[in-house]
Amino acid sequence: MLFRVDHTSPVPLGDQIAASVRGALAEGSVRSGERLPAARAVAESLGVNVHTVLRGYQRLKDEGLIELRRGRGAVVTGDASPARARLTEQVGQLVAEARTLGLTDDEVVTLVRARLSMG
Repeated sequence: MLFRVDHTSPVPLGDQIAASVRGALAEGSVRSGERLPAARAVAESLGVNVHTVLRGYQRLKDEGLIELRRGRGAVVTGDASPARARLTEQVGQLVAEARTLGLTDDEVVTLVRARLSMG
């Protein structure tokens, strides 16, 4: 699996790592039941701290896309449908763009709520 990060981006590195996994899920190159690379290996390959990778993995766990199993690492769950992963990736892109524009979280939520009310 290929992880990419942009050290000059305003998006936190952990979020970028999570986005790499979401993208792989969305395109189908990673499937349910597959193990993700060890956090230490990812950290070494990207030149980041292992805790940065673990933050990205934790975000994916919170989204229900992976399970973190002691001694077995990160495993993609059955809930990781390509459509859900693609939508989650698009939300991540929305948040990144909002951060670039300097919008607050409340402003982003207001925009999303307004769009949802339109149907």
